[in-house]
Amino acid sequence: MTDIPVSTPDPVTGDTSFFGHPKGLFILFLTEMWERFSYYGMRGLLIIYLTQHFLFSDEKSALIYGAYTALVYVMTIIGGTLADRYLGQRKAVTFGAILLVLGHFGMAFEGSGSQQIATINGAEYELTLDGRGGDANQIIVQGDKTSLISFDNETNELIIADPDAMGLPERIDRDTYETRIVTQDLFKNILFLSLALIIAGVGFLKANISTIVGTLYNVGDVRRDSGFTLFYMGINLGSFLSSITCGILGIVYGWAWGFGLAGIGMLAGLVVFLWGQKFLGGRADPPDEAKLKKSVLGPINVEWACYLAGLLMIAVSMLLVMNEEIVGGILGPIGVLMFLFLVSYAFLRLKGTERNRMFAAIYFVLAQIPFWALFEQAGSSLNLFTDRLVDRTLLGWSVPAPVFQSLNAGFIFIFAPIIAWLWIWLAKRNKEPSTPVKFAIGVFGVGLGFLALVAGIQTVGPSAMTPVLFIFLIYWIHTMAELMLSPVGLSAVTKLAPAQVVGMTMGAWFLYSGLSNFLAGVIARSTGSETIGGQLTDMAAAKATYVSVYSSVGYIGVGIAVGMLLISPLIKSWMKTDEGEMV
Repeated sequence: MTDIPVSTPDPVTGDTSFFGHPKGLFILFLTEMWERFSYYGMRGLLIIYLTQHFLFSDEKSALIYGAYTALVYVMTIIGGTLADRYLGQRKAVTFGAILLVLGHFGMAFEGSGSQQIATINGAEYELTLDGRGGDANQIIVQGDKTSLISFDNETNELIIADPDAMGLPERIDRDTYETRIVTQDLFKNILFLSLALIIAGVGFLKANISTIVGTLYNVGDVRRDSGFTLFYMGINLGSFLSSITCGILGIVYGWAWGFGLAGIGMLAGLVVFLWGQKFLGGRADPPDEAKLKKSVLGPINVEWACYLAGLLMIAVSMLLVMNEEIVGGILGPIGVLMFLFLVSYAFLRLKGTERNRMFAAIYFVLAQIPFWALFEQAGSSLNLFTDRLVDRTLLGWSVPAPVFQSLNAGFIFIFAPIIAWLWIWLAKRNKEPSTPVKFAIGVFGVGLGFLALVAGIQTVGPSAMTPVLFIFLIYWIHTMAELMLSPVGLSAVTKLAPAQVVGMTMGAWFLYSGLSNFLAGVIARSTGSETIGGQLTDMAAAKATYVSVYSSVGYIGVGIAVGMLLISPLIKSWMKTDEGEMV
């Protein structure tokens, strides 16, 4: 890291008090760290919470999760646009952080949860769990009477461990009773509102805080790249810490504890950001303060119109998360229209090398889709798989499944510097892979990770738990794949797209990232199995489903990667400037 000697330092860019960087970077580092702490802490618990507390089916939970993560990316486009044109990044980040605090604390209002009621011989019994997470046991309850239960799938019978206590036969044919789900509509609506608040909050905060980081450095300041490296370390630090702490609290002590800690983390981020404004030197202020005060409609000025737009984002997000099936029907056509616009613009408005570079940008925008659609299984289907079908015992302790979400961030800490050094070492020898080849390797890796997990599943019997080693393995392979693709993706797009449409192209990147996350939900839905209380009733059938789905997506990912590798020379040729240099 290099200190830049400045004889008359700018109050921001000449400040080298944070590891050679401005103090403002420290403020943004902590703000983003706590925001990611809250986001990933909640995300690690979400799919298990949906299936066990609200008793949504695996299929519905996966789509809710996919819709939620998709809308987080899409709303970033709106939040970024409002900040660039009107609010400025400081006001947008503050507003987003407030929404996030409300959303995360809202998740802690859980109620007593949904109930699965079985009517057996004319009497009602609750089928539930005696805890949370994959170690919870299925039980049957009536008043103060309780018994463990299990299922014989060969005979299609419910088995009562203590039939005398319940006054029931030991075995009950499952075709002789019916079950229904009784929900607490108030708390279910609080769930959806909380998710909508988080979606809108991230929409206002995520892109804008990164923009502020860039404004801390003048053009040509060689500290910029290392500054962003420090900033992204904050992201991974927040993710790593929250997956462990929120994961343990949520599963071991109660959902509200895990979600509440996520809310406290976001509140800490908001306090840090507000306190540290003096270190930003006005770099995140509105582009035109006077314009914000202009009336739009009566007493509503431009600034308040932006905040009202945020409330509209919340309402739309809540509606879409409650009706998760329609999200794909909306994002799909928008994605097609965006593609047609970008291609038409390249053909009609651009020529020569500029057109080719635009084609390359469009390629990278689209090439991310298969990667994120598979990679984002981590928080949904892979999280449920780890919870239900993996022997999670380490050093005599059964580790809660959400804790394994920290592996990605942990591996990034370890291997990102090694990969960065590797590229430099290869570049000096003119052997560094091109960006299209790195993309192909990334997609190959994400497919390979699932094939490795399938191999691990098949090392044990059909009803046996998968060794935890293979969870470490898939996360390691996927992290190495991410390091091939993610750091270079958006950077390449912004360099390749013409200046007049770079904003639109970045919007397309986030749009297709959102579409990828919804596709991840669709894939996760196909791994769904029958559950009681959110726990499996047939382990062997569930494992067979995972093997089938993960084998398919693994081979598809590898196949797409091979195709990407074959066309990489063409994409590389598109990336050249008029002088024949690579962008």
